[in-house]
Amino acid sequence: MKNIKKFIALIIFFILILAATVFMVIKINERRNNQARASIISTSFVGYDFARAVNGDNNGIKMLLKPGAESHDYEPSPQDIIDIEKADLFIYVGGESEAWVEKILHDNNIDKSKTLRLMDLVELKEEETVEGMEETSHEHEHKEETEHEEGEHSGEHEEETEYDEHIWTSPKNAIKLVEAIQVKMIQRKPTESDKYTENTARYTAKISELDAKFREIVASSPKKELIFGDRFPFRYFVDEYELKYYAAFPGCAEQAEASSNTVAFLIDKIKQDDIQVVLKIELTAGNLAKTIAEETGAKVMELNSAHNVSAEDFERGVTYVDIMTENTEVLAEALK
Repeated sequence: MKNIKKFIALIIFFILILAATVFMVIKINERRNNQARASIISTSFVGYDFARAVNGDNNGIKMLLKPGAESHDYEPSPQDIIDIEKADLFIYVGGESEAWVEKILHDNNIDKSKTLRLMDLVELKEEETVEGMEETSHEHEHKEETEHEEGEHSGEHEEETEYDEHIWTSPKNAIKLVEAIQVKMIQRKPTESDKYTENTARYTAKISELDAKFREIVASSPKKELIFGDRFPFRYFVDEYELKYYAAFPGCAEQAEASSNTVAFLIDKIKQDDIQVVLKIELTAGNLAKTIAEETGAKVMELNSAHNVSAEDFERGVTYVDIMTENTEVLAEALK
């Protein structure tokens, strides 16, 4: 009898293991199928998140940029190009870091009505180099080219304006982006209009609350200045709330090492203006910010630009609203 009971228990155990394995395989296949049938493709996290918010979930929505990766280094794979061609809606930011997009759209004769370039939806701001900031390698190369051509091609060379790509860091802009994605998704699937409209209203209301919270923090804070020991992808954010800033590098800079002059400038600025927090951005080690903190006694904190999220946060379903909510707490501390 005991042997029979042991045998039955063993069978039950193996059945449970088999059931768990089957369940995992089903879930993996569901995820793969969702990716395979993705009808909305976004190059970036914000496009992905905003489309997900309008849709109510991420079914049929894919982000090309790998979670945790640097967006400015992204290069599309052959499969990515196939996915873009098959998508009902392709969302991209535009700008220098996504220059590859226009070539793909042109070379593959992709219908522009199925695309949405987010930088077309807001008033753009030019990239700028403020006092103490490192000159980017791109600026240096361009300056050398201009000096070489000067006199030889006088009047023929016209500098192309570079615009800051991080348009979503302004909550006001983010609302415009969500609403534009909603319009495109309704055009794609009119039968879901009511659902998309309701989801959009709910999400943009949350972003509006964040905007009000940022304004309240700035209005009640004694300081109006931020110091970044890192790149600076917050031009639209600081302009929205009339904040002053100093940083080591522009938002799209490739440099990782700051000159001694830049480090000394930021250290002096923190001491002179009695700044209590030195900021870093997401997905960076923050070594420069740590160095500055050691010299000044300032605290290192992260202000997240939402250009991408870690693999863990992506799996957890972290949203733009979640990120910006955490930013309200960081901002309040940084402006003390």
